[in-house]
Amino acid sequence: MAERMLDPQVKVLLEQMAEAGQPPFEHMSVPQARQAAWAFADLQGPPPEVGQVEHRFVPGPTADLPVRIYRPAGDGPRPAIVYFHGSGWVILNIEICDPTMRALANDTDCVVVAVNYQKAPEHKFPVPFNDAWAATCWVAEHAEELGIDPARIAIAGDSAGGNLAAAVAIKARQEGGPALAFQVLIYPATEHDVNKPSYVQNADGYLLQRGSMRWFWGHYLDGASDEPDWRASPLRAESLADLPPALVVTAEFDPLRDDGRHYADRLRADGVKVAYSNYDGMIHGFYWMQGVLDRSRDLHAEIAREVRAALHGTD
Repeated sequence: MAERMLDPQVKVLLEQMAEAGQPPFEHMSVPQARQAAWAFADLQGPPPEVGQVEHRFVPGPTADLPVRIYRPAGDGPRPAIVYFHGSGWVILNIEICDPTMRALANDTDCVVVAVNYQKAPEHKFPVPFNDAWAATCWVAEHAEELGIDPARIAIAGDSAGGNLAAAVAIKARQEGGPALAFQVLIYPATEHDVNKPSYVQNADGYLLQRGSMRWFWGHYLDGASDEPDWRASPLRAESLADLPPALVVTAEFDPLRDDGRHYADRLRADGVKVAYSNYDGMIHGFYWMQGVLDRSRDLHAEIAREVRAALHGTD
């Protein structure tokens, strides 16, 4: 078996974090973890200029949800990406991921709608899922007003956001709409199970830890039932057939690597067109590190290629 090696730039980054004395999330309170998460803003580099950024509120089942709508320069209508940011369902927000959403809009020539779904533990499952579903339906229903082509709407997310995006795609199939054209799942959490080999292999020392995921899942789920629910664990859905084509991305040194790989395998087995990429040497969260990691910029380029092919019909 080939020896596993961290990317040199990742190694430097992890060493810097260790020197700064940054404890893992599971050793923090929720407010401390939310404050620490602002460090992701610095790793993305300066926010690129984009044609327009609009701040709106979308009506959700229990609250009005802040969204940011990023439009590239030029006339529409355009395809759209409804984006759910990573957070462990607990710690992040649309302000932190602003530079990446700007880059995504420019790179894909799509309208990007970033959704600030409500967070646990104040708003446990299924509130974040219900928020994600409501926001997706709102975008589809208001496509003309937003300058969006309703036949070319994708959903995307990273980590916990990938979990929400995957579950929304299943819900849309069950409800007969909105019609989704593509899904981008970046190191998604697809199952409430921290015993997979990748969790054991990457348990400690790679930013997101096995204990961190126990902490996040513990805040997200209410513990009222042990029954598997596909809205929280989309890998446990009875069938993944007839879902939108997908790009699934994982990282070698990520506890969630097997979550993404197994989900890509299930999608493919159920007849869904899937592109799957595992980034050697990378850690969880590297999509938001384009300011410091070359491979993060490679991932941005791959997402742009796949989205443009799916939504614009170009390579």
